[in-house]
Amino acid sequence: MNKVLRFVKDWMLPMAIVLGISLYLLYHFTPALHSYGRWLHPLASEGQRLVIATLLFFQFVKISPHDIKLCAWHWKALAIQAGSFSVLAAIIYFLSPGTPRTLLECTMLCMICPTASAAGVITDRLGGDLAATVSYLVMINVAGTFLIPLVIPLVNPSAHMAFWAYVGHIALKVFPVLILPGLAAWAIRYTTHRLQRRLMRWASNSFYVWGVGLTLAMVLSTRALLLSGLGAWSIAGIVAVSVLCCAVQFFAGRRMEKERIPSLTAGQALGQKNTGFLIWLGYNYMTPVTSVAGGLYAIWQNLFNSWELYRKEHPAR
Repeated sequence: MNKVLRFVKDWMLPMAIVLGISLYLLYHFTPALHSYGRWLHPLASEGQRLVIATLLFFQFVKISPHDIKLCAWHWKALAIQAGSFSVLAAIIYFLSPGTPRTLLECTMLCMICPTASAAGVITDRLGGDLAATVSYLVMINVAGTFLIPLVIPLVNPSAHMAFWAYVGHIALKVFPVLILPGLAAWAIRYTTHRLQRRLMRWASNSFYVWGVGLTLAMVLSTRALLLSGLGAWSIAGIVAVSVLCCAVQFFAGRRMEKERIPSLTAGQALGQKNTGFLIWLGYNYMTPVTSVAGGLYAIWQNLFNSWELYRKEHPAR
Protein backbone atom coordinates (compact mmCIF):
# COMPACT_ATOMS: atom_id res chain seq x y z
CA MET A 1 0.00 0.00 0.00
CA ASN A 2 2.84 2.37 0.84
CA LYS A 3 4.40 1.74 -2.58
CA VAL A 4 1.11 2.62 -4.29
CA LEU A 5 0.80 5.86 -2.30
CA ARG A 6 4.40 6.74 -3.05
CA PHE A 7 3.84 6.10 -6.76
CA VAL A 8 0.74 8.33 -6.77
CA LYS A 9 2.61 11.01 -4.87
CA ASP A 10 5.55 10.95 -7.29
CA TRP A 11 3.50 10.87 -10.49
CA MET A 12 0.24 12.61 -9.59
CA LEU A 13 0.79 15.70 -11.71
CA PRO A 14 1.67 13.84 -14.96
CA MET A 15 -1.24 11.44 -14.33
CA ALA A 16 -3.61 14.41 -13.84
CA ILE A 17 -2.41 15.91 -17.14
CA VAL A 18 -3.03 12.65 -19.00
CA LEU A 19 -6.38 12.11 -17.29
CA GLY A 20 -7.68 15.59 -18.09
CA ILE A 21 -6.65 15.34 -21.75
CA SER A 22 -8.13 11.83 -22.02
CA LEU A 23 -11.45 12.84 -20.49
CA TYR A 24 -11.98 15.64 -22.98
CA LEU A 25 -10.87 13.50 -25.93
CA LEU A 26 -13.30 10.79 -24.81
CA TYR A 27 -16.10 13.35 -24.81
CA HIS A 28 -14.99 14.94 -28.11
CA PHE A 29 -14.82 11.69 -30.07
CA THR A 30 -17.91 10.03 -28.56
CA PRO A 31 -21.06 11.46 -30.21
CA ALA A 32 -23.31 9.90 -27.57
CA LEU A 33 -21.75 12.21 -24.97
CA HIS A 34 -22.21 15.44 -26.93
CA SER A 35 -25.66 16.06 -25.45
CA TYR A 36 -23.88 16.72 -22.15
CA GLY A 37 -21.61 19.32 -23.73
CA ARG A 38 -23.53 22.30 -22.35
CA TRP A 39 -22.60 21.12 -18.85
CA LEU A 40 -18.98 20.24 -19.51
CA HIS A 41 -17.35 23.66 -19.75
CA PRO A 42 -19.24 25.30 -16.83
CA LEU A 43 -18.61 22.24 -14.67
CA ALA A 44 -14.87 22.21 -15.41
CA SER A 45 -14.53 26.00 -15.13
CA GLU A 46 -16.48 26.44 -11.89
CA GLY A 47 -14.99 23.25 -10.48
CA GLN A 48 -11.52 24.65 -11.04
CA ARG A 49 -12.51 27.90 -9.29
CA LEU A 50 -13.71 25.85 -6.32
CA VAL A 51 -10.39 23.99 -6.24
CA ILE A 52 -8.47 27.29 -6.38
CA ALA A 53 -10.51 28.67 -3.48
CA THR A 54 -9.94 25.47 -1.48
CA LEU A 55 -6.18 25.55 -2.07
CA LEU A 56 -5.98 29.20 -1.03
CA PHE A 57 -8.09 28.53 2.05
CA PHE A 58 -5.64 25.88 3.28
CA GLN A 59 -2.70 28.19 2.56
CA PHE A 60 -4.28 31.08 4.48
CA VAL A 61 -5.00 28.67 7.37
CA LYS A 62 -1.25 28.10 7.75
CA ILE A 63 -0.23 31.76 7.76
CA SER A 64 -1.38 34.78 9.74
CA PRO A 65 -2.31 38.22 8.39
CA HIS A 66 1.01 39.50 9.80
CA ASP A 67 2.87 37.16 7.43
CA ILE A 68 1.46 38.95 4.38
CA LYS A 69 4.16 41.47 3.56
CA LEU A 70 6.14 42.62 0.56
CA CYS A 71 9.84 41.99 0.03
CA ALA A 72 12.44 43.01 -2.55
CA TRP A 73 11.91 40.17 -5.02
CA HIS A 74 8.17 40.90 -5.17
CA TRP A 75 8.90 44.22 -6.87
CA LYS A 76 11.39 42.62 -9.25
CA ALA A 77 8.89 39.94 -10.26
CA LEU A 78 6.13 42.51 -10.72
CA ALA A 79 8.44 44.64 -12.88
CA ILE A 80 9.15 41.61 -15.11
CA GLN A 81 5.47 40.77 -15.53
CA ALA A 82 4.07 44.28 -15.89
CA GLY A 83 7.02 45.57 -17.93
CA SER A 84 7.08 42.75 -20.48
CA PHE A 85 3.28 42.86 -20.81
CA SER A 86 3.32 46.61 -21.53
CA VAL A 87 6.28 46.50 -23.93
CA LEU A 88 4.81 43.61 -25.93
CA ALA A 89 1.48 45.42 -26.13
CA ALA A 90 3.23 48.52 -27.51
CA ILE A 91 4.90 46.39 -30.22
CA ILE A 92 1.65 44.61 -31.09
CA TYR A 93 -0.13 47.96 -31.48
CA PHE A 94 1.90 48.61 -34.65
CA LEU A 95 1.55 45.11 -36.15
CA SER A 96 -1.03 43.98 -38.69
CA PRO A 97 -3.07 40.82 -38.05
CA GLY A 98 -1.10 37.66 -38.75
CA THR A 99 0.95 34.91 -37.14
CA PRO A 100 3.66 37.17 -35.60
CA ARG A 101 1.00 39.31 -33.93
CA THR A 102 -0.84 36.25 -32.61
CA LEU A 103 2.35 34.79 -31.14
CA LEU A 104 3.19 38.08 -29.42
CA GLU A 105 -0.34 38.24 -28.02
CA CYS A 106 0.13 34.75 -26.59
CA THR A 107 3.44 35.87 -25.10
CA MET A 108 2.00 38.95 -23.41
CA LEU A 109 -0.79 36.90 -21.82
CA CYS A 110 1.68 34.28 -20.56
CA MET A 111 3.76 37.05 -18.99
CA ILE A 112 0.98 38.94 -17.18
CA CYS A 113 -0.96 35.89 -16.01
CA PRO A 114 -1.15 35.92 -12.17
CA THR A 115 0.46 33.35 -9.90
CA ALA A 116 -1.43 30.08 -9.50
CA SER A 117 -3.04 29.20 -6.18
CA ALA A 118 -1.15 25.90 -6.36
CA ALA A 119 2.17 27.76 -6.37
CA GLY A 120 1.96 27.93 -2.58
CA VAL A 121 1.29 24.20 -2.38
CA ILE A 122 4.33 23.35 -4.51
CA THR A 123 6.52 25.96 -2.79
CA ASP A 124 5.60 24.58 0.62
CA ARG A 125 6.38 21.00 -0.40
CA LEU A 126 9.72 22.07 -1.85
CA GLY A 127 10.67 23.87 1.37
CA GLY A 128 10.11 27.44 0.20
CA ASP A 129 8.45 30.41 1.86
CA LEU A 130 4.66 29.94 1.72
CA ALA A 131 3.85 33.38 3.15
CA ALA A 132 6.02 35.17 0.56
CA THR A 133 4.36 33.22 -2.25
CA VAL A 134 0.84 34.05 -1.04
CA SER A 135 1.86 37.70 -0.59
CA TYR A 136 3.00 37.90 -4.21
CA LEU A 137 -0.12 36.06 -5.38
CA VAL A 138 -2.24 38.81 -3.81
CA MET A 139 0.05 41.53 -5.19
CA ILE A 140 0.03 40.34 -8.83
CA ASN A 141 -3.72 39.72 -8.84
CA VAL A 142 -4.41 43.26 -7.62
CA ALA A 143 -1.91 44.73 -10.11
CA GLY A 144 -3.31 42.68 -12.99
CA THR A 145 -6.87 43.71 -12.22
CA PHE A 146 -5.97 47.33 -13.01
CA LEU A 147 -3.18 46.91 -15.57
CA ILE A 148 -4.94 44.47 -17.93
CA PRO A 149 -7.93 46.79 -18.57
CA LEU A 150 -5.52 49.64 -19.34
CA VAL A 151 -3.47 47.72 -21.90
CA ILE A 152 -5.74 45.23 -23.68
CA PRO A 153 -8.02 47.83 -25.37
CA LEU A 154 -4.90 49.15 -27.13
CA VAL A 155 -4.16 45.70 -28.54
CA ASN A 156 -7.72 44.59 -29.20
CA PRO A 157 -9.89 47.68 -29.79
CA SER A 158 -12.95 45.51 -30.49
CA ALA A 159 -12.99 44.79 -26.76
CA HIS A 160 -14.68 48.15 -26.14
CA MET A 161 -15.69 47.97 -22.48
CA ALA A 162 -15.07 51.08 -20.42
CA PHE A 163 -12.10 50.88 -18.05
CA TRP A 164 -14.10 50.42 -14.84
CA ALA A 165 -16.33 47.83 -16.51
CA TYR A 166 -13.16 45.90 -17.38
CA VAL A 167 -11.89 46.24 -13.83
CA GLY A 168 -15.18 45.07 -12.38
CA HIS A 169 -15.40 42.09 -14.74
CA ILE A 170 -11.88 40.91 -13.93
CA ALA A 171 -12.28 41.61 -10.21
CA LEU A 172 -15.43 39.48 -10.09
CA LYS A 173 -13.42 36.67 -11.66
CA VAL A 174 -10.41 37.04 -9.35
CA PHE A 175 -11.39 38.32 -5.94
CA PRO A 176 -14.11 35.87 -4.81
CA VAL A 177 -11.54 33.05 -5.00
CA LEU A 178 -8.75 35.24 -3.59
CA ILE A 179 -10.31 37.27 -0.77
CA LEU A 180 -13.10 35.03 0.57
CA PRO A 181 -10.82 32.04 1.36
CA GLY A 182 -8.48 34.35 3.27
CA LEU A 183 -11.28 35.95 5.26
CA ALA A 184 -12.77 32.54 6.10
CA ALA A 185 -9.40 31.07 7.13
CA TRP A 186 -8.50 34.03 9.33
CA ALA A 187 -11.97 34.12 10.91
CA ILE A 188 -11.38 30.51 11.97
CA ARG A 189 -7.85 31.37 13.13
CA TYR A 190 -9.06 34.02 15.59
CA THR A 191 -12.27 32.32 16.77
CA THR A 192 -11.88 28.53 16.84
CA HIS A 193 -8.27 27.51 17.50
CA ARG A 194 -9.08 23.80 17.75
CA LEU A 195 -10.62 23.78 14.27
CA GLN A 196 -7.66 25.74 12.92
CA ARG A 197 -5.17 23.19 14.27
CA ARG A 198 -7.17 20.40 12.69
CA LEU A 199 -7.30 22.24 9.37
CA MET A 200 -3.54 22.79 9.51
CA ARG A 201 -3.08 19.02 9.74
CA TRP A 202 -5.42 18.54 6.79
CA ALA A 203 -3.58 21.19 4.79
CA SER A 204 -0.95 18.63 3.80
CA ASN A 205 -3.63 17.01 1.61
CA SER A 206 -4.00 20.16 -0.49
CA PHE A 207 -1.44 18.68 -2.89
CA TYR A 208 -3.97 16.02 -3.84
CA VAL A 209 -6.70 18.65 -4.19
CA TRP A 210 -4.47 20.28 -6.78
CA GLY A 211 -4.47 16.98 -8.68
CA VAL A 212 -8.21 17.43 -9.17
CA GLY A 213 -7.70 21.06 -10.18
CA LEU A 214 -5.02 20.13 -12.71
CA THR A 215 -7.28 17.49 -14.25
CA LEU A 216 -10.00 20.12 -14.74
CA ALA A 217 -7.44 22.59 -16.11
CA MET A 218 -6.38 20.06 -18.72
CA VAL A 219 -10.00 19.45 -19.72
CA LEU A 220 -10.34 23.19 -20.40
CA SER A 221 -6.94 23.33 -22.11
CA THR A 222 -7.69 20.44 -24.47
CA ARG A 223 -11.05 21.98 -25.29
CA ALA A 224 -9.40 25.31 -26.13
CA LEU A 225 -6.87 23.62 -28.41
CA LEU A 226 -9.37 21.46 -30.31
CA LEU A 227 -11.85 24.28 -30.81
CA SER A 228 -9.22 26.78 -31.94
CA GLY A 229 -9.06 25.46 -35.51
CA LEU A 230 -5.32 26.12 -35.63
CA GLY A 231 -3.03 24.56 -38.21
CA ALA A 232 0.08 22.57 -37.34
CA TRP A 233 2.50 25.47 -37.85
CA SER A 234 0.44 27.84 -35.72
CA ILE A 235 0.25 25.26 -32.94
CA ALA A 236 4.01 24.71 -33.19
CA GLY A 237 4.55 28.45 -32.83
CA ILE A 238 2.34 28.68 -29.74
CA VAL A 239 4.07 25.62 -28.28
CA ALA A 240 7.43 27.35 -28.70
CA VAL A 241 6.15 30.61 -27.20
CA SER A 242 4.56 28.92 -24.18
CA VAL A 243 7.67 26.81 -23.48
CA LEU A 244 9.90 29.88 -23.74
CA CYS A 245 7.69 31.99 -21.44
CA CYS A 246 7.56 29.19 -18.88
CA ALA A 247 11.32 28.62 -18.92
CA VAL A 248 12.20 32.34 -18.81
CA GLN A 249 9.95 33.09 -15.84
CA PHE A 250 11.02 30.11 -13.73
CA PHE A 251 14.66 30.91 -14.50
CA ALA A 252 14.27 34.65 -13.83
CA GLY A 253 12.62 33.96 -10.49
CA ARG A 254 15.37 31.54 -9.47
CA ARG A 255 18.00 34.18 -10.27
CA MET A 256 16.44 36.95 -8.18
CA GLU A 257 18.12 35.99 -4.92
CA LYS A 258 21.31 34.14 -4.11
CA GLU A 259 19.90 32.32 -1.10
CA ARG A 260 18.37 28.93 -1.91
CA ILE A 261 14.96 29.39 -0.28
CA PRO A 262 14.08 32.88 -1.62
CA SER A 263 15.29 31.79 -5.05
CA LEU A 264 13.02 28.75 -5.03
CA THR A 265 10.08 30.80 -3.76
CA ALA A 266 10.46 33.56 -6.35
CA GLY A 267 10.81 31.00 -9.13
CA GLN A 268 7.52 29.32 -8.27
CA ALA A 269 5.69 32.61 -7.74
CA LEU A 270 6.82 34.02 -11.08
CA GLY A 271 6.74 30.84 -13.16
CA GLN A 272 3.65 28.99 -11.94
CA LYS A 273 0.57 30.57 -13.49
CA ASN A 274 -3.20 30.53 -13.03
CA THR A 275 -3.69 29.12 -16.52
CA GLY A 276 -7.45 28.89 -16.08
CA PHE A 277 -7.48 32.68 -15.82
CA LEU A 278 -5.18 32.90 -18.85
CA ILE A 279 -7.59 30.80 -20.92
CA TRP A 280 -10.54 32.90 -19.74
CA LEU A 281 -8.69 36.12 -20.51
CA GLY A 282 -7.87 34.96 -24.04
CA TYR A 283 -11.45 33.93 -24.77
CA ASN A 284 -13.08 37.05 -23.35
CA TYR A 285 -10.71 39.88 -24.25
CA MET A 286 -8.42 38.67 -27.03
CA THR A 287 -9.12 35.82 -29.47
CA PRO A 288 -9.84 32.12 -28.83
CA VAL A 289 -6.48 31.31 -30.44
CA THR A 290 -4.56 33.08 -27.67
CA SER A 291 -6.29 30.96 -25.02
CA VAL A 292 -4.44 27.91 -26.38
CA ALA A 293 -1.23 29.32 -24.90
CA GLY A 294 -2.72 28.96 -21.43
CA GLY A 295 -3.50 25.30 -21.97
CA LEU A 296 -0.01 24.55 -23.22
CA TYR A 297 1.62 26.56 -20.44
CA ALA A 298 -0.28 24.42 -17.92
CA ILE A 299 1.41 21.32 -19.31
CA TRP A 300 4.95 22.71 -19.22
CA GLN A 301 4.74 24.20 -15.73
CA ASN A 302 3.32 21.03 -14.23
CA LEU A 303 5.86 18.80 -15.93
CA PHE A 304 8.53 21.05 -14.42
CA ASN A 305 6.79 20.92 -11.02
CA SER A 306 6.68 17.12 -11.23
CA TRP A 307 10.40 17.00 -11.90
CA GLU A 308 11.09 19.37 -9.00
CA LEU A 309 9.00 17.33 -6.57
CA TYR A 310 10.50 14.03 -7.75
CA ARG A 311 14.00 15.41 -7.28
CA LYS A 312 13.03 16.64 -3.81
CA GLU A 313 11.65 13.22 -2.81
CA HIS A 314 14.51 11.25 -4.43
CA PRO A 315 17.64 13.38 -3.91
CA ALA A 316 20.04 10.47 -4.51
CA ARG A 317 18.77 9.82 -8.06
